[in-house]
Amino acid sequence: MPDSSNPISRLLKRVSRIEAHEVNATLSSFLFVVILMSAYYILRPVRDAMASDWSDAEVSWLWTINFFISTAVVALYGVAVSRFRFQLLVPTVYGFFALTFVVFYVAASGSVDRTLIDKSFYVWVSVFSLLHISVFWSFMSDLFNKEQAGRLFGIIAAGASVGGLIGPAIPSFFSESLGTDNLMLIASGMLLLPIPIIFHLQSLKSSELHDQDFISQNVPAKIGGNPFAGFKLFFSNPYLLAIALFIFLYTGISSFVYFELKNLLADLSRPERTAVWAQMDLAVNTLSIATGLFATGRIMSKFGMPVTIALVPVLICIGLIVIAISPVMAVVVGLQILRRTGNYAVTRPAREMLFTRVDRETRFKAKPVIDIVAYRGGDTVMAWLFTGLTQGLGLGLASVALVGAGIAALWTLVAVYLGRWFERDEKPPT
Repeated sequence: MPDSSNPISRLLKRVSRIEAHEVNATLSSFLFVVILMSAYYILRPVRDAMASDWSDAEVSWLWTINFFISTAVVALYGVAVSRFRFQLLVPTVYGFFALTFVVFYVAASGSVDRTLIDKSFYVWVSVFSLLHISVFWSFMSDLFNKEQAGRLFGIIAAGASVGGLIGPAIPSFFSESLGTDNLMLIASGMLLLPIPIIFHLQSLKSSELHDQDFISQNVPAKIGGNPFAGFKLFFSNPYLLAIALFIFLYTGISSFVYFELKNLLADLSRPERTAVWAQMDLAVNTLSIATGLFATGRIMSKFGMPVTIALVPVLICIGLIVIAISPVMAVVVGLQILRRTGNYAVTRPAREMLFTRVDRETRFKAKPVIDIVAYRGGDTVMAWLFTGLTQGLGLGLASVALVGAGIAALWTLVAVYLGRWFERDEKPPT
């Protein structure tokens, strides 16, 4: 166990409220997500730069395809959860994705017409973007208990923002010299680095974190059960349905802002767009680090879950009203930075705390259904809604922003409801 007299331990406890016996696990989790998100943020601007070559309807179709592929991937993941030894489950996920990006690199290098490969890559990175982080947070909610999560998840989430600084710096400054294909190889190699960290964290659960539930229960090597239990748990549990509605409404806001930025950047070249998206990532993650390290845990401790999880929806609602009044690119970019900073530093950690109140099978089977299927379902519905508003009804940015503000207001109400449910003494229904 780390010595509480260690200067680093004392500093961390004073600044971030980490107990001495939690330092090793917290810093290891922090490093884990730094590497993981660095790999993702290398791929993200490469993907997003492709979208400006396609119409709103084309991207909406890709998002629709993504929904069905994501659903299939979650179902296959449910099979893996039931069949794989638990200790090997998470490392296998990241090893598999590393291999797929090597395959894309080889396919892109040998292709003359890249349209199909580019669109396939766009969809696959979108699948990866949710599954890799859903699996990570499932692992975290299984590693730390509810009380620890309230203090530590904001700090760990700041690691995602550090990765969000490291990752986009590479395409931001080197996309033209390296070429986008080589970025796939770099990201693939990085996805293999967290695997030894995963095994280390598994050993810390009982040795340093002293998770008494883990020690007292004879946890089986496999989670087992019905591979498709995640879908059944999701549809039968009102607590999980409320979380899914929260995510669905979040995707509505994300989709509206994303499509507007996509259209505003259409006149730039692909390398220029890649650099712009990467620079926005740098701005977002710079702001997210300080918030996650020093503010999120304190907001949670002082104001509780209802205020914490509703804070960003309220700010986004106000921001969309500002866009309706002043519909210019600078305001849209500013809202995108605010939305993503708030999500990474406050909303995402708060949302992940909700899963500390459910059992392991729910974390690893039902949570991906919510994080991926519900998320991509929201993407699909909101993408077509946006396309209908712009290409169907011919609405401009200001009018669309008002529709988004209404969605954000409903998002706020759901957030408060979930926050109050989380703070009840009884467990959520199962």
